[in-house]
Amino acid sequence: MQINGEIQLILNVLKKFGIIELPSYGTSMYPLIRLGDICTFEKCDPLFLQKGDIILFFTNSGQLIAHRFYRKEIINSKTYFIFKGDTNLGTDEPIVASQIIGKLLKIKRKSNEINLSSLSPFVWGKTLLLFPIISYWLRLYITRRKHANFI
Repeated sequence: MQINGEIQLILNVLKKFGIIELPSYGTSMYPLIRLGDICTFEKCDPLFLQKGDIILFFTNSGQLIAHRFYRKEIINSKTYFIFKGDTNLGTDEPIVASQIIGKLLKIKRKSNEINLSSLSPFVWGKTLLLFPIISYWLRLYITRRKHANFI
Protein backbone atom coordinates (compact mmCIF):
# COMPACT_ATOMS: atom_id res chain seq x y z
CA MET A 1 0.00 0.00 0.00
CA GLN A 2 1.42 3.32 -1.08
CA ILE A 3 0.63 6.55 0.79
CA ASN A 4 -0.06 9.46 -1.57
CA GLY A 5 1.16 13.02 -1.00
CA GLU A 6 -2.13 14.31 0.41
CA ILE A 7 -2.29 11.56 3.03
CA GLN A 8 1.38 12.00 3.92
CA LEU A 9 0.81 15.73 4.42
CA ILE A 10 -2.14 15.04 6.75
CA LEU A 11 -0.06 12.52 8.70
CA ASN A 12 2.78 15.05 9.02
CA VAL A 13 0.43 17.81 10.26
CA LEU A 14 -1.09 15.43 12.83
CA LYS A 15 2.35 14.35 13.98
CA LYS A 16 3.50 17.95 14.41
CA PHE A 17 0.35 19.60 15.82
CA GLY A 18 -1.75 16.69 17.16
CA ILE A 19 -4.89 17.88 15.32
CA ILE A 20 -5.96 18.77 11.78
CA GLU A 21 -9.03 20.48 10.33
CA LEU A 22 -10.43 19.19 7.05
CA PRO A 23 -13.54 20.11 5.03
CA SER A 24 -16.16 17.42 4.54
CA TYR A 25 -17.40 16.06 1.22
CA GLY A 26 -20.18 13.62 0.47
CA THR A 27 -23.28 12.51 2.32
CA SER A 28 -22.23 9.26 3.99
CA MET A 29 -22.30 10.76 7.51
CA TYR A 30 -25.43 12.92 7.06
CA PRO A 31 -26.97 14.55 9.06
CA LEU A 32 -24.15 14.68 11.64
CA ILE A 33 -21.56 15.76 9.08
CA ARG A 34 -22.75 17.86 6.14
CA LEU A 35 -21.10 19.06 2.96
CA GLY A 36 -18.69 21.88 3.77
CA ASP A 37 -18.47 21.26 7.51
CA ILE A 38 -14.98 21.64 8.94
CA CYS A 39 -14.03 18.47 10.82
CA THR A 40 -11.29 18.50 13.46
CA PHE A 41 -9.42 15.23 13.93
CA GLU A 42 -6.87 14.25 16.57
CA LYS A 43 -4.27 11.50 16.55
CA CYS A 44 -5.59 8.26 17.98
CA ASP A 45 -4.37 4.81 18.89
CA PRO A 46 -6.29 2.12 16.98
CA LEU A 47 -6.08 -0.15 20.04
CA PHE A 48 -8.40 2.19 21.94
CA LEU A 49 -11.13 2.71 19.34
CA GLN A 50 -14.64 2.37 20.69
CA LYS A 51 -17.64 1.26 18.72
CA GLY A 52 -19.27 4.40 17.31
CA ASP A 53 -16.14 6.57 17.14
CA ILE A 54 -15.84 8.50 13.88
CA ILE A 55 -12.41 7.81 12.43
CA LEU A 56 -10.49 9.30 9.52
CA PHE A 57 -8.72 6.61 7.51
CA PHE A 58 -7.53 5.92 4.00
CA THR A 59 -8.45 3.02 1.75
CA ASN A 60 -6.10 0.82 -0.23
CA SER A 61 -6.81 3.05 -3.25
CA GLY A 62 -5.77 6.17 -1.29
CA GLN A 63 -9.23 7.65 -0.68
CA LEU A 64 -9.74 9.60 2.57
CA ILE A 65 -12.87 8.59 4.48
CA ALA A 66 -14.35 9.50 7.87
CA HIS A 67 -16.80 6.82 9.00
CA ARG A 68 -18.08 5.26 12.19
CA PHE A 69 -16.05 2.41 13.73
CA TYR A 70 -18.07 -0.81 13.97
CA ARG A 71 -15.78 -3.64 14.95
CA LYS A 72 -12.44 -5.42 14.70
CA GLU A 73 -12.07 -8.71 12.88
CA ILE A 74 -9.23 -11.20 12.82
CA ILE A 75 -8.69 -12.51 9.29
CA ASN A 76 -5.80 -14.91 8.68
CA SER A 77 -4.37 -13.93 12.10
CA LYS A 78 -4.27 -10.24 11.11
CA THR A 79 -6.41 -7.55 12.80
CA TYR A 80 -8.71 -5.55 10.53
CA PHE A 81 -10.96 -2.61 11.37
CA ILE A 82 -14.48 -2.31 9.97
CA PHE A 83 -16.18 1.05 9.40
CA LYS A 84 -19.50 2.23 8.00
CA GLY A 85 -20.94 5.57 6.94
CA ASP A 86 -24.17 6.49 8.73
CA THR A 87 -26.14 6.57 5.47
CA ASN A 88 -24.34 3.65 3.82
CA LEU A 89 -26.14 0.33 3.64
CA GLY A 90 -22.98 -1.76 3.95
CA THR A 91 -19.59 -1.58 5.62
CA ASP A 92 -16.37 -0.34 4.03
CA GLU A 93 -13.52 -2.59 2.97
CA PRO A 94 -11.59 -3.81 6.02
CA ILE A 95 -8.45 -1.79 6.78
CA VAL A 96 -5.39 -2.31 8.97
CA ALA A 97 -4.22 -0.10 11.86
CA SER A 98 -1.64 1.72 9.73
CA GLN A 99 -4.46 3.14 7.59
CA ILE A 100 -6.12 4.86 10.56
CA ILE A 101 -5.29 8.56 10.68
CA GLY A 102 -7.32 10.18 13.45
CA LYS A 103 -10.50 10.47 15.51
CA LEU A 104 -13.15 13.17 15.03
CA LEU A 105 -13.22 15.72 17.88
CA LYS A 106 -15.56 18.40 16.63
CA ILE A 107 -17.46 19.73 13.64
CA LYS A 108 -17.71 23.41 12.68
CA ARG A 109 -20.85 24.31 10.73
CA LYS A 110 -21.25 28.01 9.92
CA SER A 111 -21.26 29.69 13.35
CA ASN A 112 -21.97 26.48 15.30
CA GLU A 113 -19.55 23.97 16.75
CA ILE A 114 -20.53 20.39 17.53
CA ASN A 115 -18.32 18.72 20.10
CA LEU A 116 -18.34 14.94 19.64
CA SER A 117 -18.08 14.39 23.37
CA SER A 118 -21.42 16.17 23.97
CA LEU A 119 -24.68 14.32 24.53
CA SER A 120 -26.43 14.83 21.19
CA PRO A 121 -23.76 13.25 18.90
CA PHE A 122 -23.27 10.46 21.45
CA VAL A 123 -26.99 9.59 21.49
CA TRP A 124 -27.19 9.85 17.68
CA GLY A 125 -24.28 7.42 17.28
CA LYS A 126 -25.70 4.91 19.76
CA THR A 127 -29.13 5.14 18.10
CA LEU A 128 -27.63 4.35 14.68
CA LEU A 129 -25.74 1.39 16.11
CA LEU A 130 -28.88 0.02 17.81
CA PHE A 131 -31.23 0.64 14.87
CA PRO A 132 -29.36 0.08 11.58
CA ILE A 133 -32.62 0.55 9.64
CA ILE A 134 -32.08 4.30 10.15
CA SER A 135 -29.23 4.11 7.60
CA TYR A 136 -31.69 2.84 5.02
CA TRP A 137 -34.14 5.70 5.74
CA LEU A 138 -31.35 8.27 5.57
CA ARG A 139 -30.09 6.87 2.26
CA LEU A 140 -33.65 6.97 0.88
CA TYR A 141 -34.05 10.59 2.02
CA ILE A 142 -30.73 11.66 0.47
CA THR A 143 -31.48 9.88 -2.81
CA ARG A 144 -34.90 11.52 -3.08
CA ARG A 145 -33.50 14.91 -2.17
CA LYS A 146 -30.73 14.67 -4.79
CA HIS A 147 -33.24 13.49 -7.38
CA ALA A 148 -35.61 16.38 -6.59
CA ASN A 149 -32.78 18.90 -6.95
CA PHE A 150 -31.89 17.67 -10.44
CA ILE A 151 -35.40 17.67 -11.92
